[in-house]
Amino acid sequence: MDKNHLDRETIVDYLGDIFMRRGTESYLGEAVTMSQHMLQTAYNAEKAGQSKTVIVAALLHDIGHYTGEFPDDYIQQGVDNRHEHTGAAILEKFFGPEIVEPVRLHVDAKRYLCAIEPEYFDGLSDASVQTLALQGGPFNREQAAEFEKKPHLETTIRIRKFDDNGKTPGLNTPGVDYYLAMVQAVLDEQPWR
Repeated sequence: MDKNHLDRETIVDYLGDIFMRRGTESYLGEAVTMSQHMLQTAYNAEKAGQSKTVIVAALLHDIGHYTGEFPDDYIQQGVDNRHEHTGAAILEKFFGPEIVEPVRLHVDAKRYLCAIEPEYFDGLSDASVQTLALQGGPFNREQAAEFEKKPHLETTIRIRKFDDNGKTPGLNTPGVDYYLAMVQAVLDEQPWR
């Protein structure tokens, strides 16, 4: 599949291809694969009764990890791949801000929650603590206040928490095809972009 010629007709198949080809890769030192993590995040959103749009944003929140080729140990080398921005840049060609902005802001949401909820940091996995340091650490008071002005804040915070809980080894979730049908349904509802 040619990533340079993606359109509304091919994006869902392309996303499926990414899950099939690369989904078994390790997820940044966690005990789950990338695919398991993304599916669990979507599953957590669905279990919580969220809309299709939120579930799709939850599924695709880490798609930016696939937009560049980094060695498996890039985090240990002190590199932040800024996956939230690259993922959002790809998705905004196909989806509206209700999906794109939570993807773009989910890393900042971790930084925000660490700043305003001291107990939040204690619940982060070791790998998430390590990436937090690469991503700039917890927000200071001014950064947190500025973040609170962002659109789609509540959805972004919910997705962040679904993300944090999407790291359970052996958890059974619906498969990628189940969620890709939801992606297609949401895409079909989008105005032509």
